[in-house]
Formats: sequence, structure tokens, C-alpha cells
Amino acid sequence: MTSQTFTITKKIAKHGKQAVIIVPTMLQEHLCPGKLVQITFEIKEEIRLL
Repeated sequence: MTSQTFTITKKIAKHGKQAVIIVPTMLQEHLCPGKLVQITFEIKEEIRLL
């Protein structure tokens, strides 16, 4: 099994009360139901809302 690594920087979107990450179209061919992926989050900046 070969491993592929992709690095993307995304803003977190909101869907109702949930925070979501939108997967870029270029990665859709690599991601399918049942595929195991490892996701690591590094917070680049914190935005404070008043």
C-alpha cells in the first residue's frame, strides 16, 4: 500500500451548528467512502468574534 500526502490550508466553514472543512475537488478522486485517512490540525490563527 502506498501513502500519498497532501497539505492544504483551509478556513473552517459552518453548516448549522457544526464546523466543517470543505475538501477541494482535486482530492475527491483520492477520497471515497471506506478509505482511511489521517488528519492533523494545526491552528494558524485564532479569530475572536465580539
